[in-house]
Amino acid sequence: MIKLNVNGKSHQVDVAPDTPLLWVLRDTLQLTGTKYGCGKGLCGACTVYLDGAPARSCSTAVSSAVGRRITTIEAIDADRIGKVVQAAWRKLDVVQCGYCQSGQIMSAVALLAHKRQPSDADIDAAMSGNLCRCATYQRVRAAIHEAAKALA
Repeated sequence: MIKLNVNGKSHQVDVAPDTPLLWVLRDTLQLTGTKYGCGKGLCGACTVYLDGAPARSCSTAVSSAVGRRITTIEAIDADRIGKVVQAAWRKLDVVQCGYCQSGQIMSAVALLAHKRQPSDADIDAAMSGNLCRCATYQRVRAAIHEAAKALA
């Protein structure tokens, strides 16, 4: 059994140590907000936090998450920044198909947690690992600026 701390709760899972964290979250714990995109850690749809830092859960073995705080999109509104980012996303109608948005929001919250007034270049750098087939990049950037204003 592998013991995990997910969204502040303790879970024991019976999976192989090399199982991708994404599959444990989605299939074992039924936390389906984190999405499968590429399976190689390149698209960002599977972004979660490990000890507060963004990580790609599709390419992270569950054994690497033992003893660490795992946060998924389901718990992102537990803090002020997460609530403000989600409100900006809704206000500016960022979502088109929505598939990549949990990863986009996780990356945006991480950016604003460390840099409250990011420039366009800061946003582009922080969000560069998040791909969106619907090309909502301009709306994502605008929503991050909107959230930054609300947090000021």
